[in-house]
Amino acid sequence: EVHQVESGGGLVQAGESLRLSCKASGSTFDDDALAWFRQAPGKEREKVACFTLHDGSTFLADSVKGRFTVSRDNAGNTVYLQMSSLKPEDTAVYYCKEGLCLTSDDGWEFEAALGSWGQGTQVTVSS
Repeated sequence: EVHQVESGGGLVQAGESLRLSCKASGSTFDDDALAWFRQAPGKEREKVACFTLHDGSTFLADSVKGRFTVSRDNAGNTVYLQMSSLKPEDTAVYYCKEGLCLTSDDGWEFEAALGSWGQGTQVTVSS
């Protein structure tokens, strides 16, 4: 069962911005956090951001720090990934997933909740 749906992808030029949306399939999200991942062709899925739903704490991958931010709508059932200063290397299929942000002195990891991943949304950045 898929618990979240991604949207908002598209084709943009380098330097432009894009906002992705992750909408809960129910009235709200069930878990403590929502993470964004991406997967480029021929590469493994990599973490992008983790957002704790109760207080808005955000953890970002080094590759997107200073360019990407995460926010939540007032209704609480949609989380956004705002991407700015996009680069061709940001090209990937982006996924969101409910779960838990795990932090340590070494950084952060994500523990995904049970359930299937969605189909993702394609982001293509041309040079």
